[in-house]
Order: sequence, then structure tokens, then C-alpha cells
Amino acid sequence: MHRAGIYLSFGGIVTFPKALELQEAARTAPADRILVETDAPYLAPVPRRGKRNEPAFVVETARKLAGLRGETLETIAAATTANFRRVASLQY
Repeated sequence: MHRAGIYLSFGGIVTFPKALELQEAARTAPADRILVETDAPYLAPVPRRGKRNEPAFVVETARKLAGLRGETLETIAAATTANFRRVASLQY
């Protein structure tokens, strides 16, 4: 993945119980290539599913990602923040 310059962004769907293939991708993706997103106003993460999604709920997605990877929420927050900053600074 690194050679292609690909980043993987995970939204609320990764928290859904039946999203097993997506959860496996989240579990195995390189830490320096993951991002989280809100999908707002749709696809609210569990436990907010069925409600209008909002950016504040991204913490639920990050929490699920941390659990899948056996990491802390703080570790995921630091990694995804660093990755976002790297992506945002890319020049085309």
C-alpha cells in the first residue's frame, strides 16, 4: 500500500456488527495509512446508529478502530491526526 500512496478512511460503517470484512481491513491496515471520517449526516456509528450523524460522533468510529487493532483511543487519535496532516499537506 505504501508504494501506491493509498490511505484508507473508515467511517461509521466499521462499527456495524455485520461489517466483518471492513473490520478486518481496519484491523490490518498500516497505522500510517488510516484515517477516520464522519459520513455526516448519514451512517452514524454504533451506538448512535439510527440518529442523524454529526462530526462529534467520529470518536465512536475511532474507538471501534482502536478496539479492532488492540490499541488505545489516544494512539488511534494521534495516528489519524498525523495522517490527516500529512494528507492535507500533499502538493499535487
